[in-house]
Amino acid sequence: MNNEMEKRKIAIPLSQGIMAAHFGHCEQFALFEIEDKSIASKEVVNPPAHEPGVFPLWLKQQNVDDVIAGGMGQKAINLFLQNKINVYVGAPQKEAEELVLDLLHDNLQAGENLCDH
Repeated sequence: MNNEMEKRKIAIPLSQGIMAAHFGHCEQFALFEIEDKSIASKEVVNPPAHEPGVFPLWLKQQNVDDVIAGGMGQKAINLFLQNKINVYVGAPQKEAEELVLDLLHDNLQAGENLCDH
């Protein structure tokens, strides 16, 4: 990741207010506007009905640059990459703001994809 972030948008799937363990099962998305390594704004939005491939395309329409998730299917990962959206999987279940700050300060502990399908 480059240090010249300027402005970007980060999406985190939510379930009951914290990061959803399974991307496709989330209830909402937290969308963070980032300016110069700081959170400029946060918006919680309801996604369209989940169908395979819908969330990546919808998030592209929201101008998202990065997605942080616990687990995600390979098809979704591939769709994000095709749309030039960075994907961080295996993130710990934490408050969305904490995960965003971890990413911005190069402290995000991404690891094994928690999705097994």
